[in-house]
Amino acid sequence: MDEELMANGGEEEVTSDGGFGIREPLLEQHRLKVHPLQSGTNMTSQVAIIGANVCPIESLDYETIENDFFKQDWRSRGRVQIYQYIVLKWTICFLIGIVTGLVGFFNNLAVENVAGIKFVITSNMMLKQKYILAFVVFAGFNFVLILFSSLITASISPAAAGSGIPEVKAYLNGVDTPGVFAPRALFVKIVGCIGAVSSSLYVGKAGPLVHTGACIASILGQGGSKKYRLTCRWIRQFKNDRDRRDFITCGSAAGIAAAFRAPVGGVLFALEEISSWWRSALLWRTFFTTAIVAVVLRAFIDLCKSGKCGLFGKGGLIMFDVTSVDTAYHLVDLPPVILLGVIGGVLGSLYNYLLKKVLRFYSLVNEKGIIYQVLLACTLSICTSCCLFGLPWLAPCTACPTDTVEVCPTIGRSGNYKKFQCSPGHYNDLASLFFNTNDDAIRNLFSSGTDSEFHRSSILLFFFASYILGVLSYGLVLPSGLFVPVILTGATYGRLVGMVAGSHSSLNEGLFAILGAASFLGGSMRMTVSLCVVMLELTNNLLMLPLVMLVLLISKTVADSFNSNIYDELVRMKGLPYLETHAEPYMRQLTVSDVVTGPLWSFNGVEKVSNIVHVLRTTKHNGFPVIDQPPFSDSPVLFGLILRAHLLVLLRKKVLSTTCTLIQVNELKQVVADDFAKPGSSRLDDIEDIELTEEEMEMFIDLHPFTNASPYTVVETMSLAKALISFRQVGLRHMLVVPKSSGRSPVVGILTRHDFMPEHILGLHPYLKKSKWKRLRLRPSSLIKLFNASQMSLRPNV
Repeated sequence: MDEELMANGGEEEVTSDGGFGIREPLLEQHRLKVHPLQSGTNMTSQVAIIGANVCPIESLDYETIENDFFKQDWRSRGRVQIYQYIVLKWTICFLIGIVTGLVGFFNNLAVENVAGIKFVITSNMMLKQKYILAFVVFAGFNFVLILFSSLITASISPAAAGSGIPEVKAYLNGVDTPGVFAPRALFVKIVGCIGAVSSSLYVGKAGPLVHTGACIASILGQGGSKKYRLTCRWIRQFKNDRDRRDFITCGSAAGIAAAFRAPVGGVLFALEEISSWWRSALLWRTFFTTAIVAVVLRAFIDLCKSGKCGLFGKGGLIMFDVTSVDTAYHLVDLPPVILLGVIGGVLGSLYNYLLKKVLRFYSLVNEKGIIYQVLLACTLSICTSCCLFGLPWLAPCTACPTDTVEVCPTIGRSGNYKKFQCSPGHYNDLASLFFNTNDDAIRNLFSSGTDSEFHRSSILLFFFASYILGVLSYGLVLPSGLFVPVILTGATYGRLVGMVAGSHSSLNEGLFAILGAASFLGGSMRMTVSLCVVMLELTNNLLMLPLVMLVLLISKTVADSFNSNIYDELVRMKGLPYLETHAEPYMRQLTVSDVVTGPLWSFNGVEKVSNIVHVLRTTKHNGFPVIDQPPFSDSPVLFGLILRAHLLVLLRKKVLSTTCTLIQVNELKQVVADDFAKPGSSRLDDIEDIELTEEEMEMFIDLHPFTNASPYTVVETMSLAKALISFRQVGLRHMLVVPKSSGRSPVVGILTRHDFMPEHILGLHPYLKKSKWKRLRLRPSSLIKLFNASQMSLRPNV
């Protein structure tokens, strides 16, 4: 647990009941009342909400360490080792695709069978007119599933709560958190997601599958888990942040591919939304991984067509085949499509706003402990069961159509025409949406040739219920995603617009439902290219491409006028120090020296052991400048930067010398390159765990062979905006600030991630708040002022 100071790459220690800064809106109780100008240290967030738990955070080391020791190891590698590295990397991507595809399939298989058994039992009781008993069984089934999911999440791995996409996105941006990719988080994510989705709660499995794919990639990339004694020595060379970043990117894309059977959409999702760093080689590996997922899913779906998958049936994998050979649209169809885009932007931004408010309330409840967390989840489960079972009674029974190819009424798990309480030959259209899995409800809304199936009142009631339940269901202490609830709600009002358009449009109501889902996704998540491809792969209808593109562009533009996309909002609310792609204009008014404060700790090229131990015990810094002093140089010269983790390895392996002299790299026998490999989810070394005698404390360590001799440096007069762009694009953890003139210390300070956080900068320079760049947002107060100004201008002059 270490946190980085702005001037030293170091960090002040915090615990779950004490933290720094004003970045985390959900962590008000974790702040220390210390003014940044009084302390001289970085006061931005050093803890964050990971899943449902408050954890310390730190940055990742994406920079390539170039020192004499590693160079010697690289030179010793032959052609065989290089080929082995390449083949192993592609093999791991292959395994990520295989395992993620299997998990995605069996996740869907379990959900369909568990939920199917529930609906079959309840429907049989409804046929016998045992309505009260049917409700008790239905609600009790949901209650037990939610109780189980919330209990294992809260007690085993709170980091597995939620979708996991904000945590994965922050990790790929350079923010590391403990336990987010641990094996127990993977277990809870899979099992808890099955229980949560099967309970009829308005949550999805796409987000959890993204986190699941990232967990699988992390575990495979580090060779297994040392804690559970499942390791592979062949993959030790991948135990670094750079390779792990590539694997987790592939795993995230594989998660979307497994959730929607959308391999290309998965690649674009990772590129557009998840990843902060991209290159062509990563594109190839990600595409290869998602292609493997698609092959695995296709193979098992074919197996299930033979009836060997229980109640899997049509449902499970969200593949809504609404291909229509006669899909055509004209200019007359554009007004309702444009209206859909505007509605999606407004409703999507409102959805994000309401979700933020709900999460703030849930955080107050979740703070009180596991009992309150589980109680909140169970309470919402009971309320949801009451809505799903009670609201269909408000809808009238409708006579079954005579020209339908599907059995009417439908009795059992899925189908467009649910009998519910109706007499033979009739169906309840609202029960076809409520009394179904979310996947089947979306399939019913997307289905073509069903323009007369639903009543407007039923669709309107279902829209309000799904919108509210979708907002309330996220944020509980259990794995839950946002994609499916958003698609379901968007498809509902899309179908409603299609009903209103009626004969004035050549598009059927199912196609309007698709466009509505796309518009709500664009309004809430603000992605364009990836969502467009995902929707096309979902529906298998390429002819809808122009209209899907249009509604996504309109909904995103409208929603951007109100607030940010949902995942950016969640990242900020969780307190994760995410580096944006742009630099705010006020950063150009500052130089890097304006934000570098605090003490600077450094080491000599050959340092005494006692000095190193003292600094490591009294600080939590992660990087230290190494400065050569006479007699090793004529004047103080910056040699490089050494990491805390490497110092701990040197002390643990006793790479010591009795004299203050330089050591040749080929003389080092105590350590090998694998000793410096970074563990995955295991506990890092601590200085207190290393035992040193009094004699060893008086010895010396030559830091030159282990120091990164080519760290990234910036001159103290560089603008903060320019430094931010370089820092983010390269993926740095430390950036040394050097003086512009000679005759001073060779290092002025160290820039770290938290030095670029707006809260820290504006805390040091409050006068810049007036010039802070803000997006054009339409707020109620600004709209009222605009209206009053327009009224004044219309008044006649007296």
